[in-house]
Formats: sequence, C-alpha cells, structure tokens
Amino acid sequence: MKEFLKVMKAASDPSRVKILKTLQKKVMCVCEIQTVLGTAQSTASKHLKILEEAGLVTSHKDGLWVNYRLTDGHQSPYAANLIGNMRHWLDEEPEIAEILQSLPQIDRHTIIGKS
Repeated sequence: MKEFLKVMKAASDPSRVKILKTLQKKVMCVCEIQTVLGTAQSTASKHLKILEEAGLVTSHKDGLWVNYRLTDGHQSPYAANLIGNMRHWLDEEPEIAEILQSLPQIDRHTIIGKS
C-alpha cells in the first residue's frame, strides 16, 4: 500500500499534474518546466523530485542539462497505470490545453538567453 500511496500523493498536486501532462509531449529541463508552471526553479525542482521518487519521472544528464521525461512505469505498476491513463485525461481541461498549446514556443535556449 505504501507504494500506491506514494504514487497517488505525487499525482495529487495540480502543478505535478501539469508537469506529467507536459512531459507526455516532450522531454524538458527544469528551466522549461519552471516556465510552464510560472514558478521558481526551486519549486519546480521540488515537484520533480517528488515525481521521481514516486517512479513517475526520470532524469538524465546531457552535458549541462538535466532532462526529465516520464518513466516507462517499470518501477511500479501503480506508476505505469497512472501514466497510461493520464494520456487520455485532462487534455480538454482549459488550463492544461493552454499549457500544451504553448509547449512549441518553450525552448531552453531562449529561456537562458542563448540563441
């Protein structure tokens, strides 16, 4: 039950739901996620840590960047089910739809001021 509760608690925050929905569309760094959420980098990092500990998100370092993506769910059947079901949920929710529509314009190089 502990593993189930960890996954459900991780997904019970609106900001973390937004992160999960955006990561369905593309791999992102913290600065891009911070832009999507409109929060401080430390806040975005805290949310990502919770999602990673629940087995919903994974990260990998690529040079100077740390990229985040959804896991394949192999770590937890609860995480796998949630990730699979979320692909069909909330896309029509106005706030989520707006975020998903803005994703093509969100680019790490623009955010940090390098073109």
